[in-house]
Amino acid sequence: MHNFDVLIIGSGLAGQSAALRLAGHCRVALISKRKLEDSASGWAQGGIAAVLDNQDSIEAHIRDTFVAGAWLNDEKATRFVVENGRRAIDWLIEQGVPFTKDESGYHLTREGGHSARRVIHVADATGAAVQQTLTEKVRSNPNITVFEDHIAVDLITGGKIGNGENRCFGAYVLDNQSGEVLTMGARNTLIATGGAGKVYLFTTNPDTSTGDGIAMAWRAGCRVANMEFIQFHPTCLYHPNAKSFLISEAVRGEGGLLKLPDGTRFMPEHDERCELAPRDIVARAIDFEMKKRGLDCVYLDISHKGETFIREHFPNIHARCLELGIDITREPIPVVPAAHYTCGGIVCDLNGRTDVEGLYVAGEASCTGLHGANRLASNSLLECLVFSEAAVNDMLAQAPSELPVLPQWDESRVTDADEEVVISHNWDELRRFMWDYVGIVRTTKRLQRAEHRVELLKQEIHEFYSHFRVSHDLIELRNLVLTAELIIRCAMHRKESRGLHYSRDYPETAARAHNTVLTPSRWENH
Repeated sequence: MHNFDVLIIGSGLAGQSAALRLAGHCRVALISKRKLEDSASGWAQGGIAAVLDNQDSIEAHIRDTFVAGAWLNDEKATRFVVENGRRAIDWLIEQGVPFTKDESGYHLTREGGHSARRVIHVADATGAAVQQTLTEKVRSNPNITVFEDHIAVDLITGGKIGNGENRCFGAYVLDNQSGEVLTMGARNTLIATGGAGKVYLFTTNPDTSTGDGIAMAWRAGCRVANMEFIQFHPTCLYHPNAKSFLISEAVRGEGGLLKLPDGTRFMPEHDERCELAPRDIVARAIDFEMKKRGLDCVYLDISHKGETFIREHFPNIHARCLELGIDITREPIPVVPAAHYTCGGIVCDLNGRTDVEGLYVAGEASCTGLHGANRLASNSLLECLVFSEAAVNDMLAQAPSELPVLPQWDESRVTDADEEVVISHNWDELRRFMWDYVGIVRTTKRLQRAEHRVELLKQEIHEFYSHFRVSHDLIELRNLVLTAELIIRCAMHRKESRGLHYSRDYPETAARAHNTVLTPSRWENH
């Protein structure tokens, strides 16, 4: 048994920033499914939204967040995040993140849905630069024990150990190399596992985005909310050799135009803000044009800005496209929408506290109320920073508590799997029917079909999980199927169209905005 003061599950921006803030005060364990660098945070291109310019204001950022979020946003949470924006950026600068500068200071770009330039960035690879900076500090900190190539199996709660407390005492964690399941005890546990983009066939997310934290928290008894709001990024590179490569929002922010194959623009027909409309509107417009005309993709054209501008602002996108034979200084980029961000998640308060004592959440796995029905571009990394700090402060304010003796993982009644192919087949089936039935445009009939399919998969996977030793793929599939079910259930509860949830059966938006909150019943907590 390994005991720590704090166990952090997930090594993206929320997890690493929390670890660094905690390290001066206590012993921290940081779990990473692969390498520390492999997280959705590291894939973020655009930047971090914060009020850093005298021409901008807190109220304007809050208003833009509410407009994008279709007025479902929580006012306290939104104000809390926006007001702490500058401090969060200052902390990253102190850590050594090399944000791009111009003659007047730090260069700020503008993205869809923003009324001002407020997105601070590192060229077009902000997430990678932030992740690299923090990873170096995490690796060299003696108070942070890093467990790479480890995946959490389940949280250890009072219910699991039979003491009846509604409290989390750590987690069971699989060492992918040895196959051993470790018992990791902790006074406090932070879920920072990211979203669930891999539940869909097309996604901009890395392979690690399988809804692990959301599924584990649900099984532990936490409420989950607003899972129907899956943000589809409008512009993912469409190329057979390009896996999940995002074409940043900033390309449209800096003048990129969306076009049909014949060069005609189409966004002016869908929204007066054209290419700078919020992501849900742009994604639906592209989906509409592709289906209407039978297209495999549409095109994003920034070539009119000239080679010097493009190379300076989008060096990584330019280089990646060039590798695939697309010169974006001379020709448009083929793009399609793809699942990008999970706006709902584990319900928490302004301290990142969940419904289970000692269990916190920060980042994409959470539902703080900031994003409402649609995340405003570049608010996600800001949320990671603000809520991970809030969770850390709350943990440090508590009096230390003793950990009970935790039972070891029991493998006495399981055997090695005899048909691993079942996992890959179920994985493919899940992602395809979620794309077809629970995608950008939904109907009640499609959702019912998805509900039926996911129930069959759940039964099959439960049987598999009960009889065979756990593996990395099985854990992810188990979590992904449960997360898919939560998305479907939330979508079926919402009898309107709002933000990212668009239903042909309920095309109107209700007069009053309400959250979709699911509460696990006792029989579901296993």
